[in-house]
Parts: sequence; C-alpha cells; structure tokens
Amino acid sequence: MANVTPNPSSDSAVARTDAATWDESNNLEIEQQPLPPADTGKAAWLVLAGCTVIQVPVWGFPIAFGVFQEYYSSHPESLDDAANVAVIGTTISGIMYLSSPFTFAVLSRWPRLRRWFGPIGLAITAIGFLFSSFATKVWQLIATQGILAGLGSGLLFTPATLYLDEWFVQRKGLAYGVMWAGKSVTGVVLPFLMETSLRRFGPKTTLRAWSIATVLLSAPLLYYLRPRIPISPSTTTRRLNLNFIRLPAFWMLSLGNVFQSLGYFLPSTYLSSYAVRELGLSTTMATLLLALMNTTSIPGGIVVGWLGDHLDVTTVVLISSLGSTLSVFFFWGFSSHVALLTLFSLFYGFFAGGFSSTWSAVLKDLKRQSPALDTGFIFGLLAGGRGIGNVISGPISVALVNEGGLGGRKGWGYGGTYGLVILFTGITSLLGGWGWLTRSCEGHVGRRWVV
Repeated sequence: MANVTPNPSSDSAVARTDAATWDESNNLEIEQQPLPPADTGKAAWLVLAGCTVIQVPVWGFPIAFGVFQEYYSSHPESLDDAANVAVIGTTISGIMYLSSPFTFAVLSRWPRLRRWFGPIGLAITAIGFLFSSFATKVWQLIATQGILAGLGSGLLFTPATLYLDEWFVQRKGLAYGVMWAGKSVTGVVLPFLMETSLRRFGPKTTLRAWSIATVLLSAPLLYYLRPRIPISPSTTTRRLNLNFIRLPAFWMLSLGNVFQSLGYFLPSTYLSSYAVRELGLSTTMATLLLALMNTTSIPGGIVVGWLGDHLDVTTVVLISSLGSTLSVFFFWGFSSHVALLTLFSLFYGFFAGGFSSTWSAVLKDLKRQSPALDTGFIFGLLAGGRGIGNVISGPISVALVNEGGLGGRKGWGYGGTYGLVILFTGITSLLGGWGWLTRSCEGHVGRRWVV
C-alpha cells in the first residue's frame, strides 16, 4: 500500500501500514486503524456468503422465467397477447446486464452511494414483482417484471459485487467463482419450485409470494454486506481511472467476452425443445437435462475462478472456451440419443458455466498492467458486454432456427432444425478464447500485451 500523510508532524506514525492508503481495489481509505484482513477472517467470509445468497433474489426470476413463459403460453386465457411474453425475459436480463457499466461507474465514482443502492434496489424489485401480480397484459408485465424488477435487481447486485471486490484480493477468483455458484444453484432449484407453485396456485399468488420472499431473503443480507475500506466523511467523489482503454488486453479480452456471450445463452433456450422435438424425449427428461447443466456449472464456476488465481488469464479463458466448444461440436452436434445429450449438459455446464469466473483473472491481469485501475468499473463493463451478447443472440437464433439444419445425417443435431444454432454456439464458444489466439499471434512479453 502507498502511504498518504494527513499530518506533516507525524511522519513516523503515518509510515505504518495502518495509515491512509489506496487499497488493492482502488478505494480511498482515510483510516488510522488497521484494515480488516483481505481474503480471510469472519467478516470476509460473511460478505462472501451474503454475496452468494443474494444471487437468488437477483437472478432467480430471470433464470426461472422459462417456467412462467411456458405457463402463459399454455394458459392464454390468463394473459392478453401471450404470444409475445418472451419479450419479458429478454427485457429483465437485458436491463440487468446492460445497466451494469452505468451502475458500477456511478458507485465507483461516488462510493458513498453504495449503502443506499442495495435498499433502494430491493424496494424497486419487490414493488415490481408485486405490481406484476395484477397485470393482465404483456406490456404491463414488461413494465413491472422487465423494467422495474430488472432495474431494481441491478441496483441490488452492484454494491454487493463491489464489496466482494474489496474483501478479496489474492483469492478474488475463488470468491467470484463461489458467488456465481450461488446463481447456478438458483438455476437448479428455483424453476422446479416456481413450476410447482404456478401449477397449484397460479401466477398471481406465485408472484406475490416471490415478492415477499425477495424482501425476506435480501433484507438480512444487506446488514452483512459492508465495505472493507471505510469512506471518509470528506470523500464525496473520486475520479475514474480510464487508463485501461490504452491496454490492448482490455479490448481483446472484452471482445472475447462478447463473442462467448453471443452463443452462451442458446443451449439454455433451445436444449429442452431440441430434446423433445428432435430426440422425442419427455418434457421431464428435458427439464432434467437443463437442471444437470446448471448443476455442473456450480463446480465449474468455482474451479475456473480458482484457476484464475493461479494461472495466466488467457490460459484460463482458453480452458473454458475450448472445453465448451468441444462439448458443443461433438456431444450436441452428433447427439442422436439421450446419452450424448447428457454428456453435453455435463461438460457445457462445467466449462461454459464457468466463463464468467474468468472475469476475476481479467481484472487481475489488467490491474497488474495499470495498478490504479478501478476493478469494479471493469467488472461492470464486462457484465455490459455479456448483456450485448444476450440481446443480440435472440434475433440471431430465431433466424437460424427458421433457416433449418445443415443437411447430412438426419439423426444428428447438425441435420435437424437446430443445426445452425449448434454450429453458431460452437463457433462463438471458440471465439470466446480470442484473447489467447491474439496473444499467440502478437506475442506476450513480461506478461504485458504487445501489438
């Protein structure tokens, strides 16, 4: 840490490590007492636990929205214009991702606002789901579930992530991996709970119950989600360091992140339909395949995050990208029975599901090149890049499905209706490792990128 002298008459005192410093996560500290230890200790683990559990209310509804979409489609009398209900899911996830660069920039520049974003986001989210229980038209659901809940969830997610970034420095990859594992666990359990509730009680009661559950689950967690570096009363604003725009590594790795995101969401969208329509499997089996994919993404996120703490960023990105690419091309592309499709769910969930955990390695690499860089802001930009891929992939995938397969053997995935979707997913997974390919071609000297 670099020392800052608040009082010229006490040079010997402020030379100690408990003086005011810029910490590893770029947050200004004006404290005379020693900071709590990073990467260890009760407070750090409580923040990690809180960030992990809060993924349930933050990402739960977008992950489980397919269950609501199926319900509205099979019960058109419950909603006017039910054919356009898919727009709701795209809206909520799109807003959460695409708003990340803005929210992370605001809270990085004005850190005193972090304490307010969580409660405000929770209130907006709960109100959005509560109001949606009274909706009878798609546009009303878009406004409440899509816009209100999406905005509120984004506000709830941002300060929690920034706190985690402060508390974990050397083990940041492991921490992010555990956090994303919380999202994956939600994807395994919540769709089944939502489906049961919709079948027994209907959408109105289910949405009201989810609104209450969001408050009950999130409110206690906000108490434990605290900053490691106290904010000085005199601190009002902080300039964002934009030196990262000069780093080729930022652009190459960000581009690979967008490429990977273009195809990342497609298996979760089309795997069930492929299993039922192409292989003739039951809807129960199709749901289990999706659950299996979410299940393997739990250890996948943790392992990839841990690797990011110990290996070069491009190596970690390559492992995730290559593993998911091979699973798409070989297991999904040549699947003609449930065995290969099961292998696809296992391997794709592990490797592709862990790709977001490579972001910690990206932050570490960029931080090494530009020590004053705001890692929280960069995290928001990476999330925004994922949002771009999420939004664009929708219309692209629809066009690919309408175009049909690639020909060849009909029993394989390539020869069916989803052949082009499979090919597109595999190519974008491969391009997710763009950073490694570029480094290999251009050179890598002293762990710095050369163009």
